[in-house]
Amino acid sequence: MPDVIMPRLSDTMEEGELSRWMKQVGDEIHKGDVLAEIETDKATMDLEAFDNGILEQLLVVAGALVPIGAPVARIGDGSNIVEGATTPAAPVADAAAPAAPAAAVTAPATPAVVAPASATPAPTAPAAPVSTGELRTSPLARKIGREHGIDLHTIAGTGPQGRITRTDVDTAIVAQEAAASASTAPVGPVAAPAAAPAPAAVSADSVSVPVSRIRAVTARRLTESQAVPHFFLTSVVDVARLVAFRAEVNESLAALGTKVSLNDLFVRASAVALRAHPEVNASWGDGVILRHNHVNVGVAVATDDGLLVPVVADADQKSLAAIATETRALAGLARTGGLSLAQMSGGTFTISNLGMFGIDSFTAVLNPPEAGILAIGAASDVPAVRDGVLVSVPTVKITLTVDHRVLDGAVAAAFLRDLTQLLEEPLRIVL
Repeated sequence: MPDVIMPRLSDTMEEGELSRWMKQVGDEIHKGDVLAEIETDKATMDLEAFDNGILEQLLVVAGALVPIGAPVARIGDGSNIVEGATTPAAPVADAAAPAAPAAAVTAPATPAVVAPASATPAPTAPAAPVSTGELRTSPLARKIGREHGIDLHTIAGTGPQGRITRTDVDTAIVAQEAAASASTAPVGPVAAPAAAPAPAAVSADSVSVPVSRIRAVTARRLTESQAVPHFFLTSVVDVARLVAFRAEVNESLAALGTKVSLNDLFVRASAVALRAHPEVNASWGDGVILRHNHVNVGVAVATDDGLLVPVVADADQKSLAAIATETRALAGLARTGGLSLAQMSGGTFTISNLGMFGIDSFTAVLNPPEAGILAIGAASDVPAVRDGVLVSVPTVKITLTVDHRVLDGAVAAAFLRDLTQLLEEPLRIVL
């Protein structure tokens, strides 16, 4: 039978961390059984078996970073069982001896993190506790600990049953860096070799903060997006009717316990406009323009680890109530790390709303490979003349960022014009 390989679980995934094994060598495996948990750049997901048989060998230890397509386990008829790389001992060794795995798995990062570790005696101790018992810790905490030379056995975990969390490791890193800075003066000549690299990682008045995988991937992708030729279009929307319409909708939905936000109205309006402008519901793909058959609107959600974009699939086919329910559920899952691959894939257009932070207007960075992203600012009152009378009108500035390879200015402007009209005549959103 073929080996079990590290699958591609997200469109941005290049490698995955095998967080923990759910099956052990010698276990009987059925198709669909969960073999392991894998932490990707976006979420923690299950690795399922595609064959029946006996788990003969675990090829990687828990906590290891594995490239896509690399074998992680072997399922067979049970005649070639190999006990060498199996169960409790391997994960413990991996967690307890950060120095060895870090050199093999995160080699590119070692120049930045080895210098602070070598400047202080504490990080050189991890070699001793290799043979200790089980260490209760999250895979992310282990990874960060390895990268920063932290001996997790010296940390008191604050998680359930003493589990060491990322916050515990971050606290230990801060303490280590503070100790390193404090020790530079009394140590004298001994500390001199570490003086040159130290400012790159930490100074007397700054602290280096570990970067989550989500944020690292977001940084890489958004940096790549800057190579895309793009332009911006801004429109000012009179939202007086939209605000009143929302109030009416929420009154009618009160009995169902559903509440529609202004952002939900923007999602629905954008979906309707995209349906009318299929040329905008598109992306660039290796020299061709891909026009998508489904209108899938992504909603940017800020999390502690970075920005995630869950997707409301077929938003043009869903009611306001359905969109409101789904966006709340997706935002909640995004903040708790519970989004599935399907809930983050297939987006054809993205909405980013900073209005709740009082931002009047901004330009959003494209979310490749999508051709457009809409930035929504806060509502503000502006003076306007209506029927010869000076009145105050609530308005919102919306800015469309456009991939110029896919859309020209006139086409994008027509889309934004129609979207503005939909928002100013909100009954058309539900028709």
